[in-house]
Amino acid sequence: MPLPLPSQSSKPETKKSQSSKIVPSDHGQSEKRGENYQAKISSSLPKRRCKKRSAFEDLTNASQSQPAQLKKEANKEFVKDVSKKIKGNTPALGLAKNNEMNKESYKLEPSPVVVSTTLVPNIMEKPLSLEISTISKTTTTEEQITPLEDIDNNYSDPFFNPIYAKDIFSYMKEREEKFILKKYMNRQTDISSDMRAILVDWLVEVQMTFEMSHETLYLAVKLVDHYLMEVVCKRDKLQLLGSTAFLIAAKFEESCPPCVDDFLYICDDIYQRDEMLTMEISILQTLKFDINIPIAYHFLRRYARCLRASMKTLTLSRFICEMTLQEYDYVQERASKLAAGSFLLALYMKKLGHRAPALEYYSGYKTSDLHPLVKQLNTLLTLRPCNKLKTVHSKYSHQVFFEVTKIPPLDMLKLEEMLNYC
Repeated sequence: MPLPLPSQSSKPETKKSQSSKIVPSDHGQSEKRGENYQAKISSSLPKRRCKKRSAFEDLTNASQSQPAQLKKEANKEFVKDVSKKIKGNTPALGLAKNNEMNKESYKLEPSPVVVSTTLVPNIMEKPLSLEISTISKTTTTEEQITPLEDIDNNYSDPFFNPIYAKDIFSYMKEREEKFILKKYMNRQTDISSDMRAILVDWLVEVQMTFEMSHETLYLAVKLVDHYLMEVVCKRDKLQLLGSTAFLIAAKFEESCPPCVDDFLYICDDIYQRDEMLTMEISILQTLKFDINIPIAYHFLRRYARCLRASMKTLTLSRFICEMTLQEYDYVQERASKLAAGSFLLALYMKKLGHRAPALEYYSGYKTSDLHPLVKQLNTLLTLRPCNKLKTVHSKYSHQVFFEVTKIPPLDMLKLEEMLNYC
């Protein structure tokens, strides 16, 4: 098996010998309070050209190239301009007035002009009726079903994609049916669930080292699991599989992904470039080049926005969900359900259980169906992290992540009372 991430010293001239296991390093002990966590570990690799990514991403996936205040002002001006154009040019909003003006203009013409008044309504009626039904705040069927606030009725910020948000997440839940994972360790003869846990723990460290998004991390783990479900892998190729899956996920999610040589370097150069390219081809062919796999992190951000949760609550749910990545027992759980269970437990831990009905509405899962999963997640938080699997715990114990690991898990009896009350 491969070696851990290289130390902060310069790259050695001679290659290190291969090791039989992945040993992730622990970054949480030497950090100073208030310093950026990712800046501490980025010195272990050569400086990269890609722009540094902030620890917290905006829930909207909005671009950070300009200040937030300028974005708001620009969006307001954009909405004002669009609303003026709609009010001035849309026949459906002022059809009667335009007809009167047209009649007067026709009277002033010296020569009679034949105007077909039936064509305009026939052409504009359908698209305008659809637009008005979308933009207007009239009572829809969904609002009749529940009194909850429609979070997608805000059209002032185009980065939210409010028109397509529900369709996007409905489509993602439909795609979950295509990417259902099954237990595969009984087919693997040379690797175990413990080796997989060490690999995922190392991938979390890689994600922090390269300062890549959490979407890339979640997708890389999904690619590894789907590949192992179809192909038998040897233990000496397990880290090659993980690093190559991370390379593919970075190409899919990142605007500036690392190159192949960077991933070879973090593997301590125990693999050749041709080996990684061959593994990349094997993964893509095994998955039939369909790597747009729904991940739990997308649903977490959606639930947080719908419930207007604070960043600390979202970070706590992210910590709970990220702890499950290295646990083989959660492989079969759907991404949307895992995200809903993690977020529900975070609400209970933050004493926000009264928001559970809203989560039930937006997630599509009944809270009663999530109770067994919530109990398992709470039990997972009570377990003491293994010495080889401390990266996630040390990551979220930093001040940048609100030190959410210090929030104690719920007592099982108290959790039972909360679940029975709901």
